[in-house]
Amino acid sequence: MFNPATPLTHMDHVMDKLDLVLLMSVNPGFGGQAFIKESLRKVAAARAKVDAYKKKSGREILIEIDGGVKVDNIAEIARAGADTFVAGSAIFGARDADGGYGGVMRRLRDALTAA
Repeated sequence: MFNPATPLTHMDHVMDKLDLVLLMSVNPGFGGQAFIKESLRKVAAARAKVDAYKKKSGREILIEIDGGVKVDNIAEIARAGADTFVAGSAIFGARDADGGYGGVMRRLRDALTAA
């Protein structure tokens, strides 16, 4: 797990042991925080490292993003290189008027499909 201030260089020494890289796009501690936009660059940098490693090793490593993931930013996060998403408050904060949990999940999936 990489907090927003943790450098990706820590990945370099353990690439052969990774299946998934979790990038926090908020400072851990409580739900409902806003997505830190700078995280997009970190996702792209992690994707570049993982892809370069895959070319050498053939090993697949997923990139997961957690924090502030919502319908209006999930496509941009996917385009930056994430392939796994944690969307807690976006889903569990959904109201019936928004279609409830199912409605938000559908819109998240639709946004990813459009990406």
